[in-house]
Amino acid sequence: MYAGTYKRPEPLVAMLESILVAAAVVSDRATVAMIVVDDNPDGSAQETVATFAGRFEQGIHYFHVGEGNISLVRNVGLDQGVKHGDWVAMTDDDCEVDPQWLQALLDVQARTNADAVTGTCRLRVPAGSPAWLSEQPFFEEGRVSQVDGAAMSIAATNNSMVRSQWLVDHPDVRFDPELGVLGGEDMVFFGTAQRAGLRIHFAEGAVVFGNESRERATFAYRLKSSYWLGNTICVTNLKLGTASRLRLFVRGVRSLGRSIVRPASQLVRKQPAQWRYTAAMVTRSVGIILGALGLRKSHH
Repeated sequence: MYAGTYKRPEPLVAMLESILVAAAVVSDRATVAMIVVDDNPDGSAQETVATFAGRFEQGIHYFHVGEGNISLVRNVGLDQGVKHGDWVAMTDDDCEVDPQWLQALLDVQARTNADAVTGTCRLRVPAGSPAWLSEQPFFEEGRVSQVDGAAMSIAATNNSMVRSQWLVDHPDVRFDPELGVLGGEDMVFFGTAQRAGLRIHFAEGAVVFGNESRERATFAYRLKSSYWLGNTICVTNLKLGTASRLRLFVRGVRSLGRSIVRPASQLVRKQPAQWRYTAAMVTRSVGIILGALGLRKSHH
């Protein structure tokens, strides 16, 4: 399996430790080789990776990209991953996997004969974060919830497993470097792969926990992130050809209208207005509208 990393030494350690636990759970049916691809220009993750030498049954392998492009990192992870096993599992350096993560992925694959299996990510905030961050539904949107074993049209790079042979047979299906600084490279990759025949199924028990940093536990960051997400919706839809600019513009305008009236709707139902979440919805809608007009927002 592989994970990309960028200037997150402590979260990287937590992620690797969690994978070791998950690997031990499936030790009677699988062995794990760990691949870490570092996108930091100074290659600082190599020192952290070295502390895990000898702890993974098939070793831990370090690769350096350092170009500030997540697509290049992910492509190295895929191309190196297929050399080390029949499956390439993926997660991110700010995630910790549940102890049953690999078990759940393998169980669903065995039952469905899927080419890829994906699960859900549950975001967590650090202790002492503002109460509104958890009380308002910032982390509910985008959380995948399906029946165990259900067929999917998409998967998540922070929680998935892909058949190595499928990747070898489809060398043209890789992460788009153009999107590596804009975002949406994961959705476009899996959307393209699914169209090329990749059979994806959902594993309800395959859970990863996304650990939000303290820097992200702010209102300013939520606004910035929501705007970028809206912009990325346009990037991915246009790349995949699933919506025209006009359709996306209309979608953004409608979303903006729903966002504006949401506080009143909440109050009518005698529920909190959730002004911060409403503001985030507004910025996301604006991101969609401006994206439809051709504006692109870098993820960095």
